[in-house]
Amino acid sequence: MKYFSPLLPFLAGLTLLLFSNTLMELSIINVIAQTILFALVVCIPTWVTGRMSYVDIGWPWGLAVIGCLTFIFAEGADLRVAVVSVAYIFAGGRMGTEAIKMWRRGDLKTELPRYEYQKRRWERAGKSNIKLVMQIEGILQGIANMSFLAMPALIISSNPNSEISIFEIIGLVIWLGAFGMESIADMQKHKFIAQMKAAGEKNKVCNIGLWKYSRHPNYFAEWMVWNGLVIAAIPSWIALYNEENIVVWALLAVGVLFASKSMYTTLVYYTGAIPAEYYSVKKRPEYKAYQETTNIFFPGPNKK
Repeated sequence: MKYFSPLLPFLAGLTLLLFSNTLMELSIINVIAQTILFALVVCIPTWVTGRMSYVDIGWPWGLAVIGCLTFIFAEGADLRVAVVSVAYIFAGGRMGTEAIKMWRRGDLKTELPRYEYQKRRWERAGKSNIKLVMQIEGILQGIANMSFLAMPALIISSNPNSEISIFEIIGLVIWLGAFGMESIADMQKHKFIAQMKAAGEKNKVCNIGLWKYSRHPNYFAEWMVWNGLVIAAIPSWIALYNEENIVVWALLAVGVLFASKSMYTTLVYYTGAIPAEYYSVKKRPEYKAYQETTNIFFPGPNKK
């Protein structure tokens, strides 16, 4: 049971969608699409190579798939459907394109550090069948794309009301700002690495631009992307009140909020900041001082 217990919350979220009167049909289509994608891009390559890094290709392109399916099949107001579809396609496509570049450079021929860290966790938890647990972890991400990560798109795109809510405007503004911040942070990091390489410097700490105020501004921005979607989903969730069983309706709100919570946990603890810093401290002599002066996640002024 210890191998399969991480799947349970995400299976519960998927079950909720399949019991929804309004969201079931599109959810089933998404389940089929995500199953095919993750089998071909994540599960089979992971089994053959013994490396989990292919998740970094599968999950963002899975988000883009959600956007495409929403655009094609959703029956809500056209503008609302178009906006949420583009949001998913852009967010997933940006990260997915970077993952493809990593694959083409050969970066996935060795396991990415965050997944090496995961293997250490599994060993400490007594999970000795590594090939099995890697498959479960890949499947978990696929089910996340079928359940909680799809909920904002499915709920927003189900709303036939042509009137745009203030919550949707606020959510879109947050999404745009966060998407821009994430892109800028990544560009600043790439520029810093290129400059250090040209100068012959190795293992230096990136502390320029947004990286002065957070050790992981890209992760913070990614979390805010999802918070923007959560806020934008509020009016469409309210509109489902007369369409859904009251229990399903209430649990959908919990599910959308869980999307934000699960992304925060992932980006800080699971495969994000904590695993990255485990290796950064070992690799970069100046990183310990960086940790003492700069917030790990939420941007803020440097600590004295």
